[in-house]
Amino acid sequence: CVETHKEFNINMAIKTQTITNGLKYSLATGNWGDQKKSMSTKAGVSQVLNRYTYASTLSHLRRCNTPLGREGKIAKPRQLHNTHWGMVCPAETPEGQACGLVKNLSLMAMISVGSYSAPVLEFLEEWGLENLEDNAQSPNLTKVFVNGVWLGVHRDPFSLVNTLRNLRRKGDLGSEVSIVRDIREKEVRVYTDAGRVLRPLFIVEKQHLKLKRQHLRWLQEKWRIEERPIEKPPVDDEQNVEESEGETIAEEEDGKPIIR
Repeated sequence: CVETHKEFNINMAIKTQTITNGLKYSLATGNWGDQKKSMSTKAGVSQVLNRYTYASTLSHLRRCNTPLGREGKIAKPRQLHNTHWGMVCPAETPEGQACGLVKNLSLMAMISVGSYSAPVLEFLEEWGLENLEDNAQSPNLTKVFVNGVWLGVHRDPFSLVNTLRNLRRKGDLGSEVSIVRDIREKEVRVYTDAGRVLRPLFIVEKQHLKLKRQHLRWLQEKWRIEERPIEKPPVDDEQNVEESEGETIAEEEDGKPIIR
C-alpha cells in the first residue's frame, strides 16, 4: 500500500475465514497450532467435557495433568507430596503409564481467581504499618509482605493477623485472601493473587465449633425463601498450604478431634 500509494484496508489484508477455520480446527481436535505444521502443535489444549455422570463431570473438571512423558519409570513425580494433604485426592488416578502423573483436586478444594490488593493495603496503612526505610534493620519488628512485595514492618503481628482474619470472616476482606504468619522468619505474608489452591476448614474457638445446627437450618430456610445467594456465616475459613502450616487441629482433653 505504501509503494502503490493506496489506502490501507485491514479487511483486504486478512482473510477472516482463515482465522475462523483455524480456531474451529483447534477447538474441535484439541491440537493448538497450524494444521500444516502438525509436529509443532500442542495436543490436549481443548477437550470434550465428560458428561456421562455427575461424578465423572466433577472428576474431569478437577483433573491436573503433569507435563512429563508417560514412558519414564521415575517414581517421585508420581507420588503425592506432603503439601498435597487436603488439596489433592490420594486415591483417584488412572492405571497404567499415567498413574500418578494425572491427579485430581479434592472435591472441596478450589483455585483462587485473584482480587484487588487495594483494600488490604489501605487497612495496613491505617493499622500501624511503619515505613520500610526507617525500620528495615530493626531485629524486633515483623516484616509485612503483600503478594511477595515487602511493604513495611509492624510491632504487633499477633493483633494484626487476628484483625485481618476477623475482617475476612465478616466479609470485609475477600474470602480468598490468605494471611500467613511465619514466626521463625518474623514475617506476615498476605496473598490476594490468583492460582492458589484453597480448602475450607471449620473454625474452632475455645474448644467449641462455631458451626451450629441453627446455621444449617438458617441456610436451608434462606435458600428456599429467597432463592438467591446468601451471606456466608463466619464458621469456616478457606486456607492455602502456607496458612494451614501455622494452624493446629483442635482436640478435646482425651486427645480425639472435636469433629467426629
